[in-house]
Amino acid sequence: MRQIRFVILGLLMLAVIVLCLANSSMVTLNLLPGSLATILPVSVNLPLFVVILAAVMLGLLIGYVLEYIREHKHRKTASQKRREADALLRQVADLKKKSGQADDDLAFLD
Repeated sequence: MRQIRFVILGLLMLAVIVLCLANSSMVTLNLLPGSLATILPVSVNLPLFVVILAAVMLGLLIGYVLEYIREHKHRKTASQKRREADALLRQVADLKKKSGQADDDLAFLD
């Protein structure tokens, strides 16, 4: 299974390298579109593969943040249930001590 993962990762890296070599021409990236560029004329010349990879990374980052926010309610519920389970386990242990029951499940054999 580990070898398959390395093969797939290697193929993915090879695809990224081929993408970078095929799109190495320079492009101008403008901060604002057309008529608004007169207000703040900021542009930068970058290789096309840098723009593509930056867009993919930005999309992944936005997706991770949105997923983290979406899963907040599930993490909150799991945390509450964990605290409840810990409290119940402590309560069971206290009740066993009060009743004099041993912690060993085979104590009745003595």
